[in-house]
Amino acid sequence: MIYKHKYRTPDGFSDMVMCSDGNVLTELSFANSCADEEQTACRLEKTLPVFTETCRWLDVYFSGREPGFAPAYRLENLTPFRKKVIDAMLSIPYGSLVTYGSIAKRIAEAEDGKKVSAQAVGGAVGWNPICLIIPCHRVIGANNALTGYGGGMRNKIALLALEGHDISRFSMPKA
Repeated sequence: MIYKHKYRTPDGFSDMVMCSDGNVLTELSFANSCADEEQTACRLEKTLPVFTETCRWLDVYFSGREPGFAPAYRLENLTPFRKKVIDAMLSIPYGSLVTYGSIAKRIAEAEDGKKVSAQAVGGAVGWNPICLIIPCHRVIGANNALTGYGGGMRNKIALLALEGHDISRFSMPKA
């Protein structure tokens, strides 16, 4: 059985939905996002220790601080390439940004120069089922371009502002 729990975010952000198998976090997404729309109605609302821990993490994060811990989670359908991209995202410090291209370059260097495209990295970043904790919002396009974000561009902009970024320095996607 898959369980879900809703988290009320501060003003300026969409609320969040988390899912669990009963033991670990398996999804964390903004409500009404691409990931949330894929969730099925058969998920039961339930209070679980992992949801309590995730809510604690979110409370600290939305207060404008790095939580310094992570709730237990599991990533399903994790390919070797996705794992490399997830590991790269997990290494991005709070308040920092990297580009899709820089992640591609890092992976290519680790694989003796094998070509890795920024577009492939973008696909793996977009696949991320546990947003914020795995900080996909900290990955941007070249030249400070804010490209798509599964949680919605409004949320990405608000997250970057929360982490101290001057939003005026970013180029926004065309509507």
